[in-house]
Amino acid sequence: MRDAFLPFSPPAIGEDEIDEVLDTLRSNWITTGPKVAAFEEELRAYVRAPAALALSSGTAAMHVALTAFGIGQNDEVLTSALTFCSGVHVIEQVGAKPVLVDVDATTLNIDPEAVERALNGSERPRALLPVHYGGHPCDMDRLIELAISHGLIVIEDAAHALPARFGDRPIGDVSGDVRRAVCFSFYATKNLTTAEGGMLTGDQELIEEARLWSLHGMSRDAWKRYESHGSWFYEVVRPGFKYNMSDIQGALGLAQLRRLPAMHARRAEVAHRYDEAFSSLEEVQLPARSPGIQHAWHLYALRLNLEQLAIDRDRFIDELRARNIGSSVHFIPVHLHPYYRDKYGFSPEDFPVAYNEYRRLVSLPLHPGLGNQDVDDVIEAVSDIVEHHRR
Repeated sequence: MRDAFLPFSPPAIGEDEIDEVLDTLRSNWITTGPKVAAFEEELRAYVRAPAALALSSGTAAMHVALTAFGIGQNDEVLTSALTFCSGVHVIEQVGAKPVLVDVDATTLNIDPEAVERALNGSERPRALLPVHYGGHPCDMDRLIELAISHGLIVIEDAAHALPARFGDRPIGDVSGDVRRAVCFSFYATKNLTTAEGGMLTGDQELIEEARLWSLHGMSRDAWKRYESHGSWFYEVVRPGFKYNMSDIQGALGLAQLRRLPAMHARRAEVAHRYDEAFSSLEEVQLPARSPGIQHAWHLYALRLNLEQLAIDRDRFIDELRARNIGSSVHFIPVHLHPYYRDKYGFSPEDFPVAYNEYRRLVSLPLHPGLGNQDVDDVIEAVSDIVEHHRR
């Protein structure tokens, strides 16, 4: 057993990030300014999007996207039952109704067949908000097909999905026959971090509207007002939010984006080692890898075959902790949270796949800072727990 605790997912911050932040701190501008503009442009090009807007969080990106698309009172937005609560909160916050949809048992992404059934029972569907769970892209071909046939806007929750690809298209590319936006998160545990932060990609028209909503509804950016050739005058044209990203965060993002290919390669390498080690264990199920996609490997979500173990998932996590291995669970299904359960009268079995898979999910440490000995320690701990507690 290892001597020191292995954290689940610490940020991968190096000298490049420190140098970029110091450069910003020594400049005359630390809030939204040239570093954010450069980060927007570089990430836009990286994911082949027409335009991009840096924001204070992935949640802010989803909120602004819904608002900029004009989704509001009594509209229905279909989204995954197995997601973080913020992706459903923002639907409520714009006055719309979240319509939860069960997930595919293999990928844990929103199930297109369940989406179709939900659409047939919906009264006023306006948008689809799929979640690329763990970094595995959703079946976007089928979802886009459904969106076109039902006249839906598509807003992708890509908090886990940088740098994932569906076919030859990076997640973030919004080209095609449906109005579409993609929302990234740069929280501390994400594949690319700005400590807190997010990015919205979309067509030029959407991003221009979203930019107005993102900073008080003002007609010009603050940093442009205070440049030598700027003007103090502005007008408020929307009742906007305060969702802008600072240049300190943008500096982190620029450095992280340069390192993203190497960081992703390490994540994929660790995931491959886990696969090799656990493929012979009948007591666990490995994460899905569908053909034709590039997995971002934000999560390595192992699933326990509980009928073959004498302990439940919670005890399994306790056993990992006893062996100094951090872990987590992604996610508690939305319909189990008291607010949504009570408001909409949900029972656990309303979304049986999400509920059943949640009870056997364990996310193992996965980040580019893991050394080979760290990976060995995780493998040893999981194997040892299985050996001691198999039926």
